[in-house]
Amino acid sequence: MLVLLPPSEGKAAGASGPALDPGALSLPGLAAAREAVLAELVELCSADEDKAREVLGLSEGLRGEVARNAALREAPTRPAGEVYTGVLYDALDLATLDAAARERAERWLLVFSGLWGAVRIGDRIPSYRCSGGVRLPGLGPLGRYWREPLGSVLPEAAGDGLVLDLRSAAYGAMWKPGGELAGRTATVRVLQSKVVGGVEKRSVVSHFNKATKGRIVRALLREGTEPDGPAELAEVLRGLGYAVEVEPPAKGGTPWRLDVVVTEL
Repeated sequence: MLVLLPPSEGKAAGASGPALDPGALSLPGLAAAREAVLAELVELCSADEDKAREVLGLSEGLRGEVARNAALREAPTRPAGEVYTGVLYDALDLATLDAAARERAERWLLVFSGLWGAVRIGDRIPSYRCSGGVRLPGLGPLGRYWREPLGSVLPEAAGDGLVLDLRSAAYGAMWKPGGELAGRTATVRVLQSKVVGGVEKRSVVSHFNKATKGRIVRALLREGTEPDGPAELAEVLRGLGYAVEVEPPAKGGTPWRLDVVVTEL
């Protein structure tokens, strides 16, 4: 099973590990593409702070992120699972998983990134700022830039198992499973259910979405079951206490959709 996660805008700081070793990162087929993005990002942030803030969409209060990007090659690193923070990662709480669940996390989880393309949670990376929606002056929109390199690497990484796609739209644009692989891919939409005037109303709420996705991944890691496909995944999630509605693809080459309905955090 392969679980595709978005990164977080905020990153943990204060690492004290070794400097970045690009050759040690997982998915070595992405090495050349990573180097191209890293080189342009470092050059941009070293040459013109104001332009870099504009390109990266950073406010005045985040000016320090430009200097951090400029020093990426020398910056200390930590495992990606510790770098990414925020609602989803708080709910996932990797640090408190037992050894077996942690081993599964190392194999199953893949975090998408505007800078790295995708990394596993054990890959050592520095804290950085470069979202998947950024348009670099030389390479262009990163969502488009990453499609070819990721498309050449990820089908092999997925193997013949289930792909659980929990990415947000900006990172979903970087790679879309196609063909037979799409048929064993499941996306998840989290809906909040409220009864108003005796009528159920459902809505997508960002905080519910992120926290629930983090809890789902944590529950799957602890359970240890690897479903064969999206329909089997829905049954596993129901067994874990989730209300799940399944929408099979209307045509070939598109993923399944699972709606997880929640009433409270």
